[in-house]
Amino acid sequence: MNTMQPIRSFEMIQNIQDFLKCGRNGERNFVLFSTGIYAPLRISDILPWKVRDVRNKKYFVLREKKTNKEQLVYINDDLKKILDKYIEGKKDYEYLFKSTQKNEKGIYGPITRQQAWNILKKAATEFGIDCMGCHTMRKTFGYHYYQQTGDIVTLQEIFNHSHPSITLYYIGITQDMKNKAIKSFKYKLLNK
Repeated sequence: MNTMQPIRSFEMIQNIQDFLKCGRNGERNFVLFSTGIYAPLRISDILPWKVRDVRNKKYFVLREKKTNKEQLVYINDDLKKILDKYIEGKKDYEYLFKSTQKNEKGIYGPITRQQAWNILKKAATEFGIDCMGCHTMRKTFGYHYYQQTGDIVTLQEIFNHSHPSITLYYIGITQDMKNKAIKSFKYKLLNK
């Protein structure tokens, strides 16, 4: 099975953040991952942002590419601090997650979805994580939100899912329940 899974361990989240801070484009990669785990959005909705989209803002305002629905997403206070520090000295017209290579128009555009996946894949390889990709960040938000609140209805609304069971499956809770059930299963021995 190659379904992307959430990162269930807080320690692993910190390890990945620390790993991404290192090396070339470390700050950008760290902020990308942090944005992905704090903002319950798809990578395709995050990558086109420019600095002006987050500077002095309390909300992300966007039209989701997949659903074409307009979203107003509050910027978590922890993420706000990360973003504010990251955009210091940057111009409003710059892409938030700017590529290091110019595009066909000679402009430094945003990194691509493939580049974002490559960034996450390096972290996954470093820590021996299977099934990690761009959706992992969004799923990680959902998993930890649910673990902290138990509020599947709000999470369903956040993700625009049609049923709570879809949300539970999406964030890996259904898989956790199946694993627990199978792990604890035993045959009762017949008395002889």
